[in-house]
Formats: sequence, structure tokens, C-alpha cells
Amino acid sequence: MTRRLAKYMPFLLILLLLAGCSTSARTSPIDPTTSTWDKYFVGPLANTLDWFAQLLGGSYGLSILVVTVIIRLIILPLTLKQYRSSKRMQELQPELKKLKEKYKDDAKKQQEETMKLFQKEGVNPLAGCLPLVVQMPVLIALYNAIMRNHHISEHSFLWMQLGTKDPFYILPLLAALTTYFQQKMMSSQMNQQMQSLMFIFPVMIFVMAMNFASALPLYWIYSNTFTIVQSYFIYGRPKKNASDK
Repeated sequence: MTRRLAKYMPFLLILLLLAGCSTSARTSPIDPTTSTWDKYFVGPLANTLDWFAQLLGGSYGLSILVVTVIIRLIILPLTLKQYRSSKRMQELQPELKKLKEKYKDDAKKQQEETMKLFQKEGVNPLAGCLPLVVQMPVLIALYNAIMRNHHISEHSFLWMQLGTKDPFYILPLLAALTTYFQQKMMSSQMNQQMQSLMFIFPVMIFVMAMNFASALPLYWIYSNTFTIVQSYFIYGRPKKNASDK
């Protein structure tokens, strides 16, 4: 169950971000005087976006890119920790399968023996989830800093106005494609049920991105692209017909 939860967490994060988009809070002004969340998380990130934009000639499109990469590099150690924990759990799957078969009629005994195996091997089944839980507030704060920064909505980048929808639907398409390739790169870590979602989430992202200001799908594209490159170095190239381990 824990391993399955760990696999679903990145997609739950996407859904959480999407759910946050529908709230009125995403357009409310950043107010550090009345909100601890704004004071210590959203506000500093918004100021960082402004600082990099000034440094890059007023380009908030490039500022979002730089800040996204910096944030992702900062939380990279947590990602690597999650990967190592997931890999260790995969190595124990044959032993876990034997225990499940041996004690299939005694759920309590099966759980006890499973915990003994984890203790013996020095594996914490929750270790893979913790890094993701830590990452979530940071990424959500960055999302808020982008969507609630009125300076961003007043600027243009390339062909788009960051505060309005992309009239050519190029960003929604790129957001959907990068979401698909991001999942494709991690397909070796997915079971059959998860692989079936590889087509559902990109469609959801495309539909959502069609209705949001360009700054948000631009952020998704940057973040997805970083994850694709990161996954290439961590997991290698996606394997065809990867079976669930």
C-alpha cells in the first residue's frame, strides 16, 4: 500500500495544484501582515521572482524558469532519497511476495513478518513518501507566488500575455505533451494501473491549461521539462513494456 501511495503522490500533487486553481485565493493579493503562509513562503518567492525579472531585463517568463529550476535543484536531494527508498523497496519485493504467500491466511502474522523484514533490512516504508510531502508546500507556494503576483499578469513573454489565456493553445499543448513524456520517463516505476493514467493526466492538463492564465502552464512546462531531464539521469531511458516490479 505504501509503495502504491508513493507512486500516486506525484499525480496527487498535480491534482492538488489544479484544485487550488479553482479557489478565489489564487488571485487574492499577497499579504504577509495577515497570513503566515504569505509571509514565510509565498511572499519571499514572489519577491525572488521580481528580483530575477529585474535582473533579466523585466522578463517574467525567464524569471519563472530560473526560480523553478532553483527550487527543483534545492529539493533534488529529497527526490534522490525518494528514488533510493523506492529502489530498495523494489529489491525487497521477492521477499515480500514470499511472506504474502506464506501467511495469506493470517493477515496479522503477515504484517508482523513484513515489519520484521523491514527492520532487518533497515528499510522505512514511509521514507519514500516523506520527501514528497516535504516538497508539496514548496511547490504549492511557488505556484501561488506566480499566480498571485500582479506584476507577472501585466507582462508579456514571447507571443503570450502572462495574465491571460494563450489564444493559440500552444502552451496547453506543450503542457500536455511534457506531462506525458514526464510520465513516460518514469514508466519503469509504474504498475499497469498507473501506466493506464499516462493518457488521462495529459488530457486533464490540456483542458485545465486552456482555461488558465499563460503563466501557470508556462510554469508546468518548465517543471515538467526539468523532471524529464532529471528522470533520464535517475531512471534512464523508459523501457518498452515495462512490467510492474
